[in-house]
Amino acid sequence: MRKNEELTLTCERLGAELEGVCRAENQVVFVPGLLPGETARVRIVKVEKRYAFGRLIALEGEPSPERRAPDCPAYPRCGGCTGRHMSYAATLAAKRRQVEDCLRRIGGVGEIEVPPVLGMAEPGAYRNKTALPAGGTADSPQLGFFAPRSHALIPIERCPNALPPADAIGQAFRRWMREHHVEPYREESGAGLIRHLVVRVNRRGEALVCVVAAKEKLPAEEALAELLRRAGAVTAVVNHNPRRTNVILGRDSRVLFGPGVLEDELCGLRFEVSAGAFFQVNPVQTEVLYRTALDFAGLRPEDTVCDVYCGAGTITLNMARHCAGAVGIEVVPQAIENARANAARNGIRNAEFVCGAAEDELPRMVAAGLRPDVIVVDPPRKGLEEAVIRAIDAAAPRRLVYVSCNVATQSRDIALLRTLGWHLDQVQPVDMFCWTSGVETVVQLSKGEISSKPVRVEFSLEGLDTSCLLNDATYQQIKAYVLEHTGLHVSTLYIAQVKAKHGIIERACYNKAKSEGGRVPKCPPEKEKAIEEALRHFQMIP
Repeated sequence: MRKNEELTLTCERLGAELEGVCRAENQVVFVPGLLPGETARVRIVKVEKRYAFGRLIALEGEPSPERRAPDCPAYPRCGGCTGRHMSYAATLAAKRRQVEDCLRRIGGVGEIEVPPVLGMAEPGAYRNKTALPAGGTADSPQLGFFAPRSHALIPIERCPNALPPADAIGQAFRRWMREHHVEPYREESGAGLIRHLVVRVNRRGEALVCVVAAKEKLPAEEALAELLRRAGAVTAVVNHNPRRTNVILGRDSRVLFGPGVLEDELCGLRFEVSAGAFFQVNPVQTEVLYRTALDFAGLRPEDTVCDVYCGAGTITLNMARHCAGAVGIEVVPQAIENARANAARNGIRNAEFVCGAAEDELPRMVAAGLRPDVIVVDPPRKGLEEAVIRAIDAAAPRRLVYVSCNVATQSRDIALLRTLGWHLDQVQPVDMFCWTSGVETVVQLSKGEISSKPVRVEFSLEGLDTSCLLNDATYQQIKAYVLEHTGLHVSTLYIAQVKAKHGIIERACYNKAKSEGGRVPKCPPEKEKAIEEALRHFQMIP
């Protein structure tokens, strides 16, 4: 295989970046934009020892039924998304396969079933933070995103992922730059003024604007403030970043107008968000993620929780409301300050926070006697340090809940935990970053000791109604039957609703919303019909 060679290839599956995976001459070829089952003319653009990269020239034959017209004119030149050429369901299915592959191939877990990824009902306008680098010229300023693996600016007028009023604020800011002849910053020379425009939006639609500039003073600041207010900003700050670096924010900021911070809500808790604070970018799916983590924790009123890599304390405070006490560990001092302020803001008095590296603090605290009932970890993409894993094992919590944005490193850590006797009990992927390859994965692990000594248990079925034990298929059997015969994925909730409809006793919690005021999704008619057919197959209904 040679560079610039043209081949006709057929896509077998999607890879980790939602690119097509093909085979040619016993070599894997990654082709962005190609979907499973499609055949295309491909030009080889890069050849490595074991794999190659190709560029899609033209489809040959019928396109995949999952193919769709991208709804963004900047796609795929912009590096923000990788899946806008396919259906949303196809992105979720690919992410589920990615989680399964990593857990089995890297984690060595063969028997765990990965449920469907929890996606958004409306996967658009979900990002509460938009960071736009500036480019172009003073006469024709541009804001946009960088192309994949480069700093080539792709101009953006509208981002379908951004929460309003981010787009309107971007348009107002470009107008200010053009009218007042404000120079964008140029990385190559270090000349110019405007580096980035960062917009944060809370759930009330209020926006905080952060202008990142190479100098402390901006021209025509009053005119800028007026334009930003009209576009929907309630506060704005100017961040000074004079360094020759690709880090967005500098050390110093000053308030242009308003309070300089936003207040936002998550899981019924109030948080103060500044321009530089970490806050999950998808508030709707963050609540799904945290609710899943809370479910996996299975907290009891007398429990204590240790939240490692706690950030500003969002998970810690959420868990503290359901147990006797919680402690968070985080290396960033500002995040710890935010966490303590957030605890005070929400009247939570049973949470404390420790500032330090997890690999130092957790082993020290465990050696000093810390024995939490549940440990929660949400590490950066590189995963857990081995010292953290050893400390978790020494602490011997009843459960470990591991939240990760990188299932590969998460699976690596699970493999090490398994050598220490831990078992992977549950897994649930959550789609935090729609139309991208990213997926958040929550897993529950435990270390129950299994005795090899036989135990004799005597009991009697006399007087017990055993009708519910006859012909009673498991949820996994029902799901498998429906998938095999109809191609539909059905949830445990939908199966429970259909069973309840036919008088088959179910636990009440299946039909309760997980959050106060939340709505329980109802089983669609086509899935209800498929589930009923499965119940008939297993002789559970007539």
